[in-house]
Amino acid sequence: MNKREFIKLTGLAGVAALSGPIGNLAAAASPVKTSLGDPKAPFVVPALAYAYEALEPHIDKLTMEIHHDKHHGAYVKNLNEAVNGTPFATLSLEEILHKVTEKDKAIRNNGGGHYNHSLFWTLMTPNKTTPSEKIKAAISNNFGTWEQFQQKFNDAAKTQFGSGWAWLIVTPDKKLSVINTPNQDNPLMHNIVKEKGSPILGIDVWEHAYYLKYQNKRPDYINAFWNVVNWAEVEKRFNNA
Repeated sequence: MNKREFIKLTGLAGVAALSGPIGNLAAAASPVKTSLGDPKAPFVVPALAYAYEALEPHIDKLTMEIHHDKHHGAYVKNLNEAVNGTPFATLSLEEILHKVTEKDKAIRNNGGGHYNHSLFWTLMTPNKTTPSEKIKAAISNNFGTWEQFQQKFNDAAKTQFGSGWAWLIVTPDKKLSVINTPNQDNPLMHNIVKEKGSPILGIDVWEHAYYLKYQNKRPDYINAFWNVVNWAEVEKRFNNA
């Protein structure tokens, strides 16, 4: 498959999990600066804090353009449509995720897609960062060594069957845990996931996040991800949790 064919296909990939028609991609919202804490709908796609090409060579420009503008844009558009006229329309994004159930399929998929991607963009940076001694100590206390944590996280990302995410979370009892979730589920979905918590690091392992550059080599993408982790953001989220 060449790049032109991939662009045609990847703009549609992942939409099967959404409730709206394929045409929603073409009408995806334009990037607008916002935060994870939008008070309520209508939600918007957050602008990136860096250029599309800034994460190269680890994550390529074209993937970032398609992933951010098309895929995330579709989740936001479909989420706004799904909550319109429902009690969810008056809730913040995190409140929606806390309350959503398996019966709320469109809100679950698109609300998760919006939250997960909004968080994902902030967890990456073109500026090389390193984990602080505080984060290293917390990870060592929970996983034994840094290498054991990294292996556990990599394994969670590699073994997530099909599409999904791997997470480092702070559990309700203030411990660190590595989990994975299918599709656009996340650990804030209290009525859906088994292991709940506050996500402080996450990686998207949907194929649209890496296929253009890495094809079917998901492990290579996971290894490259460590080069762009924004450890300052991870620590901020750790402190807030």
